[in-house]
Amino acid sequence: MRIGILGACQTGGRLGTILARAGHEVVFSHARSRDKLERLAREAGPTARAGTPAEAAGADPVLPAVHWSRLDDVPEQAGDLAGRIVLTCSLAMSEDDSHLVIGHTSSGPEALAARLPGAKVVAAFNTVPGELPFPVFEASGRTALPPDLIRRGDGPAAKARVAELIAEVGFKPVGLGKLRTARHMEPSGLVISLLACGGDGGPELGCRFLRVPRE
Repeated sequence: MRIGILGACQTGGRLGTILARAGHEVVFSHARSRDKLERLAREAGPTARAGTPAEAAGADPVLPAVHWSRLDDVPEQAGDLAGRIVLTCSLAMSEDDSHLVIGHTSSGPEALAARLPGAKVVAAFNTVPGELPFPVFEASGRTALPPDLIRRGDGPAAKARVAELIAEVGFKPVGLGKLRTARHMEPSGLVISLLACGGDGGPELGCRFLRVPRE
């Protein structure tokens, strides 16, 4: 699978690196420094390379990896993304990361879908700490109880493709439903972030959902 990364933030760099090491062709793009993109590609391995936003947008899926406050740059740099799977891993946070700027009656993924008409927007990886994917990927295949990771979206085929990627990097995919359910998930992402950053055990915090059988 060919995956385009638009942005070189920590989450985009980490996910792109993991996906490249899982065997996918990854194109890193849209950073202030070409040197940073080249370094990311070298560290990710032989299936990764640096490219332009247009080259990354030619992949499927495309992963916008920029802060919410700069998300308008994505369609401007990448062009038309109609028909593409757009995997968003961003929370709709204020510029100083102090609060959600969208919530309750809508969500970041829904707002992104409105900005990208025709794109197949799926939300995932935005309710786990950015430090978690590397240790999960490294432990994949060696643990019977991987962390759960929720995805949301409207297109069944797009959600199935994203579920495959989630499983490949070591998480158990959990489908929450249509994209509109993201408005319920984004506040919980802040709860997990506070637990991860404020706890004593470090930020590598995952969760699992347990169904308790009735007696």
